Amino acid sequence: MSFSPEQLQRHCEIILSYRRIRNKIVVLCEGKGGIWELQGKPSPQSYRRMAQMPDANFYNACVPKWWRNYRPEFFNCGDRTDVLDTYFTLLELHDKDRANSYLSPEKLFAIVDLDLQVKTIDNYPFPDTEAIFQNLYEQAKVNPQNAINHRIWVTGFIHKESYFLFPELQPVFDNFAAALIYKDNPALLQTIYIDMADGISNDANLHINLQRASERIYYCSGLDCQGVNELRYSWKDEFQNAPDNQRKQELLFALLTIKQVKEYWKQIHPPDDWNRSSEDDRGEIYRDQLSLEIGRFYAEKSSDVQYHLPFFLKTLYEKDCQQRG
Repeated sequence: MSFSPEQLQRHCEIILSYRRIRNKIVVLCEGKGGIWELQGKPSPQSYRRMAQMPDANFYNACVPKWWRNYRPEFFNCGDRTDVLDTYFTLLELHDKDRANSYLSPEKLFAIVDLDLQVKTIDNYPFPDTEAIFQNLYEQAKVNPQNAINHRIWVTGFIHKESYFLFPELQPVFDNFAAALIYKDNPALLQTIYIDMADGISNDANLHINLQRASERIYYCSGLDCQGVNELRYSWKDEFQNAPDNQRKQELLFALLTIKQVKEYWKQIHPPDDWNRSSEDDRGEIYRDQLSLEIGRFYAEKSSDVQYHLPFFLKTLYEKDCQQRG
């Protein structure tokens, strides 16, 4: 459910009046628990809680340690529509009343899920999210020449949660404080990937948007995109017979670009003896803690074009340095 006009107005007014954003990069992201949903009257304490909420806390954890001064401020803004509405409303309200705004408009950015449905964007150099994706990424890697041109980013994979299942994360899973369980067994990415591939056949969203999905993964040879069943079987065949890790990674990146992952991520849960919360929310709290560990994994990665989120943050840092002179 998106913001009402009144909620959007108040949401943006609160962000603009937040002193901590002065002279800083501001990144709007998707996620529940935005400023509007904070309990009680907004206050400096409630503002600080924003950085501790999923999903802002994940992106905050991704910021490299070497970015010590003027670290970006992340704000949850609801769904994809809310994020985009917040982005443009912030600019509009700031322009109308700069005296009561701490925002530096040239430092405002947003990142939203790619998804399979295209979201139109008015009054922006790129007409929709798909156009941003096609310009920003090439063969599942960031296009470094084009990245500098984007203030609104889309994820290179279908959802933010896709980055929780990145192929290099198995050691993070293995070494997490409490063992990860997936379908009553230790969580193995390889198992999850096969389940995701098998799920292609029953993915109604992918069935409807198969043409768009196939255009996103055109570079991955050997995949039959004539139908969801053909895609499923061809992907599994190519993956099981991949001659090397490079080919496997290419196939995995293609899978993460088109196949929804949230249902698989939510099946990861703590062992039975993990009793740090009530039974109702223990899985969610556990995954939130795991996502922070995954964020720290990205914080330590180089800004190689295959690492979308570190490259995004590197781009923000370089822009900030240029603006500061």
